[in-house]
Amino acid sequence: MISINQLNMSFGSKLLFYDVNLLLTGQKHYALVGANGTGKSTLLKLITGEEEPLAGSVAVPKDASIGWLKQDQFRYENTIITDIVLQGKAKLWEAMSEKDQLLLSTDWDDKLVKRLGQLEDTINHLQGYSALAFAEKLLVGLGIPNHYHNKPLSALSGGYKLRVLLAQVLFQEPDILLLDEPTNHLDIVSIHWLEKYLKNEFRGLVLFISHDVSFIDRLADNILDIDYGEIRQYSGQYHKFLEEKKLIEQQKLAEKKSLEDKIERMQAFVDKFKAKASKARQAQSRVKMIEKIELPDIVQSSRIAPNFQFKPKRPSGKQVLQVRKLSKVFQDKTLFSNLHFDVHRGEKVAIIGENGVGKSTLIKILLSKVTQDQGTFEWGHEAQISYFSQDHHEDLHDSDQVLHWLSRAVSDTTEQQARKALAQVLFMKDDVEKNILTISGGEAARLLLAKMSLETGNILVLDEPTNHLDIESTEALAEALRTYVGTLIFVSHDRHFIKHIANRILFISHSKGLIDYRGSFDDFAAVHDL
Repeated sequence: MISINQLNMSFGSKLLFYDVNLLLTGQKHYALVGANGTGKSTLLKLITGEEEPLAGSVAVPKDASIGWLKQDQFRYENTIITDIVLQGKAKLWEAMSEKDQLLLSTDWDDKLVKRLGQLEDTINHLQGYSALAFAEKLLVGLGIPNHYHNKPLSALSGGYKLRVLLAQVLFQEPDILLLDEPTNHLDIVSIHWLEKYLKNEFRGLVLFISHDVSFIDRLADNILDIDYGEIRQYSGQYHKFLEEKKLIEQQKLAEKKSLEDKIERMQAFVDKFKAKASKARQAQSRVKMIEKIELPDIVQSSRIAPNFQFKPKRPSGKQVLQVRKLSKVFQDKTLFSNLHFDVHRGEKVAIIGENGVGKSTLIKILLSKVTQDQGTFEWGHEAQISYFSQDHHEDLHDSDQVLHWLSRAVSDTTEQQARKALAQVLFMKDDVEKNILTISGGEAARLLLAKMSLETGNILVLDEPTNHLDIESTEALAEALRTYVGTLIFVSHDRHFIKHIANRILFISHSKGLIDYRGSFDDFAAVHDL
């Protein structure tokens, strides 16, 4: 249970939220949502005690354990992966380590035998004899194959290292689990496993931050929305929450308008009759009533969505892309082999699958950024391609102002056109003068999407475009791509995003190769349990 009472918090001179009163209980799952910079991660730090509130309190029972995913993988670089997970239960790990050291002893006496018995009791009480199997179950579920389990963490790439830390937190089985964007480094298969595990097997309270609407809808019992300087609790799915929130906003505005109209009528009476002796008392009475009326304080919402627009200058040919027997091996590992498919004008193709099957590599081969080992590909007549890279540094690597960079990045773009494009993706006033090396991940993504809008390509190729976008930006991008009249090829692990855009799925896996499904993501997911 987490009890939050009259909580006030600021960041510098900016007030994040005030007078927050919440009671988070039992084995429920709470999704914490809000625009970037509104204090979502700060609330988690207040719960763990890493930060102190400006006023008010956050109370957690003394005997309640808190598990929090921290991205500090560097302290474990040379540690065996299963050992990292087992360290999630500190008492168990200490008992197991001491037992291992004790068993190396060659000078046994009654004291050592007694201590060994105590350690055995502790390990047994903490389910230590099934711990390794549990740790391996978590690792496999999060997409880390068995052959890595006895290797040091340094054998994995950055995203997979964070999966190990997530497995460690889950292994802890805490009373309260805090997760900050847990799906960011997971593929579509692992996300599905995680939500099922948290929903069906985890027994504690879960408070998580996510911009993945499908993950929120499938896991959350309640939504905590940070906006207007408040944290308000809602029940139900994300879009139901939006409808309820809109209704509350309309009610607030209606209440304010009603009171303003009442004040206006009374003020008109005062102005008309204040000098008339027979009405002076009534006029004075209304003056006092006006003074006592308190208008609701309706602060402007922190939620704001960009306006993405993609319009091809001219259509491509009907045959957009032809791929034949394409294969790629990387460091003696086959990413994919014998890929064979065509793409036609107007199709919206989602490339999905586990991490490590070469989705991004396939995109780079098609753009001639990486060379295939076998096979061929050919773009069709009048193909004009605009590309969004998962790695923003591919384009944003040299010091430059945002406005200057965009003006130069797309030929024949005037400063006025660049300013308009930037305003549409929420770069306001002085924002356009920021250095591209200092902007946030979300700002970088919106800048690259502004570039794509100016390029007027008839084929958009996007690699994980939603990774750094908030929910409002992701929804706006999904709508822009849904109505785009050209051809779309994109890689994503965001199921909500995929299902609102794609009319064709290319699913790549090591075990099944390529599954080419022409139809909606919902239909595909129902067949393949995603």
